[in-house]
Amino acid sequence: MRPFALFGIVLVATPAVARAQGAGVEVGRYFEGADWTTFRAGLERPLLGPLSVALYGTHLRAASDSGERLWGVGGDLALFRDAGQGPYVVGGVGGGFATQSAKTLWGSWSAGAGFQVAPFPVLSFGAEARWRELTPGARSGVEVSLRLGAVFGRHSSPPAPDAETAPARYSGAAVPAGVPLATAGRFSTAATLADSVVESAAAEMGTAYRLGGTTSEGFDCSGLIQYAYAQHGIALPRTSVEQAGVGSAVPRRIEALRPGDILTFSNSGGPVTHVGLYVGDGRFVHSATRGVQLSALSPDDPYGKWWWARWVGARRVVDGSEK
Repeated sequence: MRPFALFGIVLVATPAVARAQGAGVEVGRYFEGADWTTFRAGLERPLLGPLSVALYGTHLRAASDSGERLWGVGGDLALFRDAGQGPYVVGGVGGGFATQSAKTLWGSWSAGAGFQVAPFPVLSFGAEARWRELTPGARSGVEVSLRLGAVFGRHSSPPAPDAETAPARYSGAAVPAGVPLATAGRFSTAATLADSVVESAAAEMGTAYRLGGTTSEGFDCSGLIQYAYAQHGIALPRTSVEQAGVGSAVPRRIEALRPGDILTFSNSGGPVTHVGLYVGDGRFVHSATRGVQLSALSPDDPYGKWWWARWVGARRVVDGSEK
């Protein structure tokens, strides 16, 4: 096979809520004998944990004199591609019909890897290369592309594969059923300021996720934290990165945490991309895919370990030990 150059553009848009679903178009190059230009457009959404699935329509156009055209549909499974930035692996199948060719039906499979970076919450760049087998004719080659991703509705980080169901919102007079808050016994008029902040956040359990949301109509991760503290006269910055610098640092140990501490998370050890509010008992409340919810923070929990691996620190805004 001849040497190939890397080019092509992929535009991916993820509407609605983070990792909830996406729509995108792709332009690339497939090197199989005569070069092909490839086009794809479709929908993508998470499947399980870091695994996402995409369904799309596809078109391949040969650069040969025959001008062979292929039209069809396909599907991809990608691992870690929805994480915002970093390496990922991808594979898929497709098939359809051909025009300007004696072969009326075609099928293919592909597998490869890519790398993307997300310098901004709504924008990512990356490169992808796949090995593609095309039938009939056992034709094969490398397909390459560059990725430009425009993300809409993503919260500050990808949500964990959390199986817990967020309880319905409650009036604030009582702790929502099924929420094992260590501070629950202290929810009263004599509660500390930190407990009151936790109570305000917990009162929004079940509220929908909304990018940029700061009210009970919908929250993003930092919007929920800002809202909970604001209910008690404490003004916090708007973004998760800014909130990661407020108050004082707390050692990254569960036993060092107190209710009301702001937990900070990062996808790849870089800038903070998500925040949550520690409630005690190794759990935290935050706004993620299914809205405001309770998640575990534990290396041993089947779902909590996802967050544990991305937990980078904690900040204490008020002293929750005061009575």
